[in-house]
Amino acid sequence: QVQLQESGPGLAKPSQTLSLTCTVSGGSITTNGYYWSWIRQSPGKGLEWIGRITSTGSTYYTPSFRSRTSIARDTSKNQFTLQLNSVTPEDTALYYCAREPQTLIPDYWGQGTQVTVSS
Repeated sequence: QVQLQESGPGLAKPSQTLSLTCTVSGGSITTNGYYWSWIRQSPGKGLEWIGRITSTGSTYYTPSFRSRTSIARDTSKNQFTLQLNSVTPEDTALYYCAREPQTLIPDYWGQGTQVTVSS
């Protein structure tokens, strides 16, 4: 059973960098055929896919996030991370990490971590 757990600060100030970590257990992030994603849900909005990192370390981002987002991994810790720069109150959301098989439909999710951007 794969489990994912998000961690990171729940509060950020505008213009700061948001950093979140997803710790994976029950499966390796280097296993071929799987992708590891960050997804968020803002108040009153649907799910918004931010980006993903593949089993080989390649990254893909939604165009609207590309200029201020970085997804990386630490294979020794079986973790992957999200950095979102220059946050604004519009980045307030519940942030999830998830595993996607080749269908790109998540099959395992973390429980989510609430991030609030406020001065």
